[in-house]
Amino acid sequence: MGLDINVLAADWSWLGEVPPGERLSRLRRAWYADETGLWDHDAPVVEGDWEWPRGPGGAFFAVYEFRGTLGSYKPHFWAGKRWESVREHADPLTRAELDTLLVGLVWGGLDGEAGHVDAGFFHDDPAVSYGVLLARSPDSVRELATTWERVRPRIGGLREAFDEHAADSQGWVADFDEFADLLGQWGRVLSETAGRGWGVVGLSE
Repeated sequence: MGLDINVLAADWSWLGEVPPGERLSRLRRAWYADETGLWDHDAPVVEGDWEWPRGPGGAFFAVYEFRGTLGSYKPHFWAGKRWESVREHADPLTRAELDTLLVGLVWGGLDGEAGHVDAGFFHDDPAVSYGVLLARSPDSVRELATTWERVRPRIGGLREAFDEHAADSQGWVADFDEFADLLGQWGRVLSETAGRGWGVVGLSE
């Protein structure tokens, strides 16, 4: 099975009420709780939207259901790979802004080494923070949301370059529309989360 990702917006101050080594387990316990209604097998899931939990945890986190990904990390990974193919053909400002946005979320950068976790909030021991693919503080989320708002009007200008250099009908994020849609969904995640003053966590379960 491939790597999965579940993207949650979370109240950093609520998580910060417990020590770093307990914050991830606090979030997971709240998310897994039966009273959230998130695990009801007959409950409809609306892709491309937020799921807001019921119960006591409902004030502290929400889950974003990405459209067309089936919960897999692969579309996010391939969005980064498609960007590698097209970035040299983008204008310098768009290139710089999308580099910042994608490195902040899902792209490993040109050297493949970029991390997506702000240090110091969750425990640094990999055994404790197992499954954390993304953890951005409220400050980081605000910066990324601002970057998104700057670059959003420029995304359409990448269509021709994407079609020529990055499209792949056999793969994930096969065409420009899928690429732009995934970016737009990340923009929605960032905008909603920044507006609440929360952080973003991406978990692989």
